Amino acid sequence: MDATATTTGTPFSTVIRVASHAQHTEAETSSFMSDLLGDRLGVAAYARYTEQLWFVYRALEEPAETLRDDAVAGPFIRPELMRTAELERDLAHLRGADWRKGLTPLPATAAYAARIAQCASDWPAGYVAHHYTRYLGDLSGGQIIRDRAERIWGFGRKGDGVRFYVFEQIPNPAAFKRGYRELLDAVNADDLEKQRIVDECKRAFHCNGAMFRELGAATAAHRRGPLSA
Repeated sequence: MDATATTTGTPFSTVIRVASHAQHTEAETSSFMSDLLGDRLGVAAYARYTEQLWFVYRALEEPAETLRDDAVAGPFIRPELMRTAELERDLAHLRGADWRKGLTPLPATAAYAARIAQCASDWPAGYVAHHYTRYLGDLSGGQIIRDRAERIWGFGRKGDGVRFYVFEQIPNPAAFKRGYRELLDAVNADDLEKQRIVDECKRAFHCNGAMFRELGAATAAHRRGPLSA
């Protein structure tokens, strides 16, 4: 077991952040994301990324109501975080009203969503790991993606196309993130279970990285194709 997860006096939010730092950095500095934010890819790649996120967030949010009363996951179920509706608005803007037609997850995305669903069903503490990696990332680094997308592709500020990154019900993201970290610090789990959460957090970042790699391959295959490709 990693001793950092059981160090007395270290807030669990710090433990989980430090322990997963390498995996986090690897995912956020992937070639796909670097190319996307560096204006080396077109809006079609951004649309494909948004499509894949829809599968991930459906897996996160469909079981939310059933987890609301769970002793471990329940405190993290916050309606102001929910992103599926905003993703669907963005996809309608990017792809048109029939954006669902023919939409399929990449293999890595399907595996990612399946792992989230499995945790939600069988292991709520593992679900918390996926919840943390996604939503705190959206509130932090996700805002960089929003800003770049607005600048590169001309989306209206916090408008259609980037609504996924706009948390209208969270007026003070910094305060919200502090509160979220307090929930992590108070999570209803012993040291062994906390270590398992840390390990699942690392797995979540690996899942995200695998999705980026497949998005990069798909983008290379469609690079000269139209948005609907």
